[in-house]
Amino acid sequence: MRHRKRGKILSRKVGPRRALFRTLIKNLILYSQIKTTEARAKSLRPKVERLINIAKSGELVARRKLFAVLQDERLVKKVLEVLAPQYKERRGGYTKIIKVGPRKGDAAKMAIIKFV
Repeated sequence: MRHRKRGKILSRKVGPRRALFRTLIKNLILYSQIKTTEARAKSLRPKVERLINIAKSGELVARRKLFAVLQDERLVKKVLEVLAPQYKERRGGYTKIIKVGPRKGDAAKMAIIKFV
C-alpha cells in the first residue's frame, strides 16, 4: 500500500526520476516556461514552489539548499535575485499549468508550466 507516499512515480526508478525533475526544474528556472506532459507538470509544481519559498528567506542556508538541488550557481543566483524578490509579497501559487492539446506521436496530454 502507498499510504502517505507523496508524488507520482512516473514509471521510473528513484535515480532517473530525480534526474528528470532536476532537469525540468533547471529548464523552468532558465526559460521561465516549459512544455511537458500533464503528469510531469503536476508533479513538478510543488517542487518548484518549495524552492521559491526557500529562496524568499535569502539567507546563506537558502543558497546552500538551492545549490544542493540545482547544482548550478547561475540558476541559484537567478532564483535568489530575480524570482524571490518578484514573489516576496505572494504567499504561494508561483506557477501556472496551462493544458494544451495531445502530443502528435502518442497522444499524451501536454501542458505548459510557467511562472505567474
